[in-house]
Amino acid sequence: MDPMQSLALAGFLALCFLAASTGAFFRPDEWYRALEKPSWNPPDWVFPPAWTILYLFIGISAWLVWRAAGFAGAGGALLVWLISLGLNAAWSWLFFGRKRIDWAAYGVAGLWLSILVTILAFAPHSTTGAWLLVPYLAWVSFAAALTFAIWRRNRGAVPAGV
Repeated sequence: MDPMQSLALAGFLALCFLAASTGAFFRPDEWYRALEKPSWNPPDWVFPPAWTILYLFIGISAWLVWRAAGFAGAGGALLVWLISLGLNAAWSWLFFGRKRIDWAAYGVAGLWLSILVTILAFAPHSTTGAWLLVPYLAWVSFAAALTFAIWRRNRGAVPAGV
């Protein structure tokens, strides 16, 4: 791999981990721990390693698309990817920061759709890049179901003044 490709890979990964940083700022707290959750809610320690692997896949997938078609050839696909990354970053802020389970539920639905569109947009440029997003779509499908289940169980759990 030449230096330009290495720099591009580092850039795509940096964007992913910048999006991930919202999870470091907006974390589960006492409000979250007091919420009623379904029995299939995983323990908190599961999320960081799962997301770390997913963010690596997300970054590598965009890099593969860039490597295959460049910004000129895959600009639209990479823009959809960037929008999806923004929606990803917004979820922690909505759920843990704003404590708005309802907004987070709508946000995760938009995120799910944006990942699907990204997979479809990546496929013509890099089949591997598209397939690397499938575990992400599966995990966000689970996260969406979990978010909606928590929302259903905790309607009205928005603290006063938030």
